[in-house]
This record gives sequence, structure tokens and C-alpha cells, in this order.
Amino acid sequence: MKAILHRSELRGEVEAPPSKSYTHRAIAVASLSACSCEIERPLICEDTKATIRAAKAIGAEVEYDARRMRVEGVERLRTPDDVIYAANSGTTLRFFTAICSLCEGAAVLTGDASLRRRTNKPLLKALNDLGAEAFSTKGDGTAPLVVRGRLRGGETEIDGSVSSQFASALLIACPRCENDSRIAVRNAVSVPYMRMTLEVLRAASAEIPFICEANDFIFEISGGQAYNLKHFKVPGDFSSASYILAAAVLTGSSVAVRNLEPSEQGDVKILEILREMGAEVSWNKEAGVVHVRDSGKLEGISVDLRENPDLAPTVAVLGAFAEGRTEIKGVGHLRHKETDRISTLATELRKLGVSVEEREDGLLISSSGAKAVKSAVKLDAHGDHRLAMALCVAALRTGGEVSGVESVSVSYPEFFEHLAALGADFELK
Repeated sequence: MKAILHRSELRGEVEAPPSKSYTHRAIAVASLSACSCEIERPLICEDTKATIRAAKAIGAEVEYDARRMRVEGVERLRTPDDVIYAANSGTTLRFFTAICSLCEGAAVLTGDASLRRRTNKPLLKALNDLGAEAFSTKGDGTAPLVVRGRLRGGETEIDGSVSSQFASALLIACPRCENDSRIAVRNAVSVPYMRMTLEVLRAASAEIPFICEANDFIFEISGGQAYNLKHFKVPGDFSSASYILAAAVLTGSSVAVRNLEPSEQGDVKILEILREMGAEVSWNKEAGVVHVRDSGKLEGISVDLRENPDLAPTVAVLGAFAEGRTEIKGVGHLRHKETDRISTLATELRKLGVSVEEREDGLLISSSGAKAVKSAVKLDAHGDHRLAMALCVAALRTGGEVSGVESVSVSYPEFFEHLAALGADFELK
């Protein structure tokens, strides 16, 4: 599917979608809780549907509508009787590879073609260190993955430089082991996502003390813990909201986004970034409302997104329209996402006529401002949901076409509905 977008000026307000990351974590932890859990305002999208399927595969019961989800967890996990298909969701694949190591038998997990290219070596090594048997059928760390329980506990060291999902998967599974575990995470990236995991686990009465030095973490996890997650309210998603906020700034608009209350999300950094680039931003934390207004001119900035990699596509597009140089660094791990987001962003932004230098851990974008950006350009999201939304934001300023936009259903199914509500002029074909 492609979107044909015309120059638009957005006005009004929308409600940020619920956080995908928190929804994943709440479902995973609730599925291991020996009680009924109500998850308030879950995000229902392709990725979280994959996590729901995985939870059902281990014996949990899940019912949901647009506003609530009820999960009946299981204290003793059922061995899945079929392959767990995670589709495009790396979070589902990694969380449930670890969770399935708590089953008595063996489980097989796989995903779509994109997910089957993403490595899981650090997680597989750690699970083997902790007493399970876990391997890639291809022997290269990519799915299909096979895991045979039971996870017993012990000590392991994990390379956290590729993804925080490996550490989060262990944090969810290890408290349910019979023995204590000591997990050292070295060179961790996307640390706020680990903190989100810990937040949900605390809500489930789990205790996971840790020490932190720079980007290294050591978690001391007591085994034999029981989860008791009875209720969890999912906060709004700053990652998804970043596209709406950026679109408002680029189209010379004033927009309010509701449902953005404080949480452990690192992507709240988008507010600081927009201010630094020159936008007018206010945040009523108590009401959970962010107002953003274009100030007339954007300036390039240098920003380290090691802890906020999902913001890179948004910031890159903003940088294409800003005067001067926009440097994005610290995001080498973006090469292991749905696409190599660094390389793909460089390719697509160059089509807009701006200078882009691809670096090992980021991008350097040089532009003389919005007037220098080409109009009516055809862009390609390459099946990556975050690139699809970011490139549509660019096309709302210049007019143009973005192919591969069906992927927005992975994380923000209402993206085009929200754009339309704000007055965006586009067609989907």
C-alpha cells in the first residue's frame, strides 16, 4: 500500500496511542501471574497480537476490546503444541523464547522474513548458561529458535549492545526459576526499556535489585518468585506521538496530543529535541497533554539517541528540514531492526535533496532548510513501520508518495486516522 500525501497544515488534538512496549510487558508478565489481570488501555496492533498468541500458547487466557484486556495467567506453563509465530515482533520472539524455557518440554518460535534475519545470539547463550537448551535451527542465532526447559538459574553475562530485549526477556523469566540468578548486562543500549520491564515487574510484586555503573548492569534475582499482576494501566506512547508532534512542527501547525503522562519511557526526549531545534513545546504533566507549535524555523542539533533509538527516524526527518547540521549518534544498534535503519534512512533522505553522511553509529544530515528540500518525491518505507510514519511526516510538508505504509499497523494502527482528524490531505492506494 502507498500513501499519496499533499502539503497540509495540521490543527487540533488527538490522543496518543497506548504504549506498545508497556503492552508487550504487561501481557508477558500477566501470563505468568497466578491471578486474573486487567490491562487498561492496551495497544492492539500486529506486534501485540503476536504477544497475545504467544501468551495463549503457554496456557494463558486472553480476552480484549479496544479499552481493556483480561489475562488469566498460569502458574505452571503449558508446553506449546504448535510453533509460536511472532510475525514481525522482535519483542514477542525474545520475551517468549525466555518464557518458554520455563516449560517442561520444547518450544519452537519463528517470525516473518524480516524477523528471521535478526540475531538472538546473546539471548541463546544466556539461556544455555542458565540451564535451558536453546539454539537457532540455522546455527546463526536467527529464528527459527528452539528452546527446551527448564531454566534453572545461575550466572550469565550478556552483551547488551544489540538490543535491550535480551535483558528484558531474562528479567521476566528468571524470577520464576527455582534457583537464584545473577545477570550481568554489558554495554547496554536502550536502557529505558529495561526500566519499563522493571516497572511492570514491580507492579507484579517481583523484586529485582541491581547495581549500575555507566552502561553495565548487574541484576541479582531471587528464584521462586510468584507474580501477582492484577491491574496495569498502559501509558500513552511517546514513540508514536513523536510523528504527530514532528508533523505539526514541519507543517507550521499547532497540535495538542493527549494521553502523554510521565512514565519510564525514554522517548519523552522528543520534547527536549523539538525545543532545542526551535519548536514551541509545553507539557502539562498532570493533565497528560503536550502542545507543540512551529516557531517558523528549525535549527540542526547534535543528539545522542543511544537510549532512544526509535526516535532516530523522526529526528532524521526533522533534520532534513532544519538549517545546518543534524547529527544523530549512538544508534549503531539500529542496523539490527526491521531494516538497517541507518542505511535506509540515508538512502531515502537523499531523495529529498539533502546531504546525508552515513556513519557506523548514526547519520550526519546537512540542509539549508525547508526551502532546499525537494517536493513530490517518491519514498519507500521498505516495510518498516517507523520509517513509514517518519517519511509520511516529511511528505506532509513537501507533498509526495510513500510506499510500504501498510506496515504502520505493526505499532500505530490509527496513524492515518489521526492524521485525517488533524486535517492532513492524503490518499491511500
